[in-house]
Amino acid sequence: MPQIGQPVPDFELPNQDGQRIRLSDYRGQKVVVFVFPKAYTGGCNAQACGFRDEFPRFEEANAVVLGISADSPETLKRWKQDKKLPYDLLSDPDYRVQKAWQARGLSLLNIVDLPITVRSYWVINEDGIVTDMQVGTLPTASVKKALAAVEGSAAKAG
Repeated sequence: MPQIGQPVPDFELPNQDGQRIRLSDYRGQKVVVFVFPKAYTGGCNAQACGFRDEFPRFEEANAVVLGISADSPETLKRWKQDKKLPYDLLSDPDYRVQKAWQARGLSLLNIVDLPITVRSYWVINEDGIVTDMQVGTLPTASVKKALAAVEGSAAKAG
């Protein structure tokens, strides 16, 4: 899992239009990656729309926002259109990225592992280093914390 202060591993996933998106394509910009369980659900609507509503502030800080779920590109495309989301949504149907980033699977008392997606976010700087993250977060908290991290690093750079 990418940790604060460490370089983030590259990945490639299809977006809502079926185009292959590589994380490394965004070097030179800050990137916020958020993982959400399922499009069209209450918490995910709140999280995605929170990123939408604050998107101008992310853009001002030279940040790109990417959402990841196991939903199909077709579902993500409809959801993006319905919710007027201005950023790419990436499809990870086999949970490859989510598992590698430890945002998939929840252990109960180290006895039972539940196959669920854990709402999470990562903020990555222009050099590909994680500057903030949280695995297991609330929908609106992820937006506020990611924005504070992006704006905080913009203020330090300026």
